Amino acid sequence: MAGHSKWANIQHRKGRQDAKRGKIFTKLIKEITVSARLSGGDIAMNPRLRAAVAAAKEENMPSDNITRAIKKGTGELEGVNYEEIRYEGYGINGASIIVDCLTDNRQRAVMDVRHALTKHGGNLGTDGSVAFMFKHCGQLVFEPGVSEDAVMEAALEAGAEDIITDEDGSIEVITAPADFVSVKEALEAAGLKAVMAQVTMKALNEVVFTGDDAVKMQKILDMLEDLDDVQDVYTSAVIEES
Repeated sequence: MAGHSKWANIQHRKGRQDAKRGKIFTKLIKEITVSARLSGGDIAMNPRLRAAVAAAKEENMPSDNITRAIKKGTGELEGVNYEEIRYEGYGINGASIIVDCLTDNRQRAVMDVRHALTKHGGNLGTDGSVAFMFKHCGQLVFEPGVSEDAVMEAALEAGAEDIITDEDGSIEVITAPADFVSVKEALEAAGLKAVMAQVTMKALNEVVFTGDDAVKMQKILDMLEDLDDVQDVYTSAVIEES
């Protein structure tokens, strides 16, 4: 990974996510609804719902939309019954990919995911084929220049699992999924706001892509992320900007 810049890659990923803001409310509403359906509408007792609501507020979603989504999940209002499905597969050069879907049509979802993978040289794997290569966790990323000592002190006090300082000066805080929101709130209370904060599937080993391979791999990821049934795409691929 010589010459690989963690911070440059994070900015690249965030820029591509920002360009797809049109779908963000739809994804957040689906996540809030499913979280409430699975574990109840009480935010204090449902860590997944708490994280989903926090993400919605971060995107300035109106409170009425959030409340309505929770009520659809708990059955107080009528709504679509979405099914959670995870697909696992590979991009090019053996890069692993996890695709999380919330769908009302399982057959459509698998057909669309398979097509997106195979069109640009990837393939769909079996259940469990790549999931073991990822860690389910909360991740907060701070840009180079932020005080490492301040982040470490606040994060560890709030119950973070790990703090990683990368060579380029960016800092990652890793939490258990259930502790993500409380750690994020504690860091913000200390005046430390992450540029990227999410509950994610973090690849344990990364594969760096450059040149034509980077372009091909990015096409696979973009096509997957553009699917209506897809909520999140996780990959071990690190796309280096040319």
